[in-house]
Amino acid sequence: MGKDVSDVPAALPDGPDVGRLLWESPKLIFRGAHRLVFQGTALAGVKAEGGDLVLASGERFTLGEPFARRWAEAIVNPPGRLDRLGVKPGLRVAVLEIDDPTFLTELSQRTQPMNEFSELDILFWGADSTEALAQLPDLIPMLGPKGALWIVSRKGKAATIKDIEVMAGAKAHGLVDNKVCAFSESHTALRFTRRKT
Repeated sequence: MGKDVSDVPAALPDGPDVGRLLWESPKLIFRGAHRLVFQGTALAGVKAEGGDLVLASGERFTLGEPFARRWAEAIVNPPGRLDRLGVKPGLRVAVLEIDDPTFLTELSQRTQPMNEFSELDILFWGADSTEALAQLPDLIPMLGPKGALWIVSRKGKAATIKDIEVMAGAKAHGLVDNKVCAFSESHTALRFTRRKT
């Protein structure tokens, strides 16, 4: 699960800084006066000392207790993709318009995807255009009362639709976004649920 906090005091080799700290497995990203990215061996030995998240190379980020400990635990034991997406055994899950054999294999090892599209706990749907978003009214009735819709689209330079367009399209149909997740190296996922009345 991603973690994100702003106004983090940092003790860095070049001196003190304040910025935004983001953990999106497998990367820890700090955006202050400079942008720093830590991953792989740079995160080996990460620990919490008091309220600080401390890297083996000496960088310190002041998060306070118990947050520093929670961040350290999340970095040392990162959740898998299905954990980040909230997929648990026994949930009614379906997939539409997503061609990712690795994801489908992972999913089938945790819960069997449904062929019946009603009362779903989670629907994963691939959408890479505003034309695709026009199908939203047909998808929403497939969700159970507390069901979630993950809209998966290309990210970075390959993106053909912006997150803001996805959010606006979903909002126009009574959905609210409440989570973002790295779906794969090439795709991102935005989670939507029905607006509470």
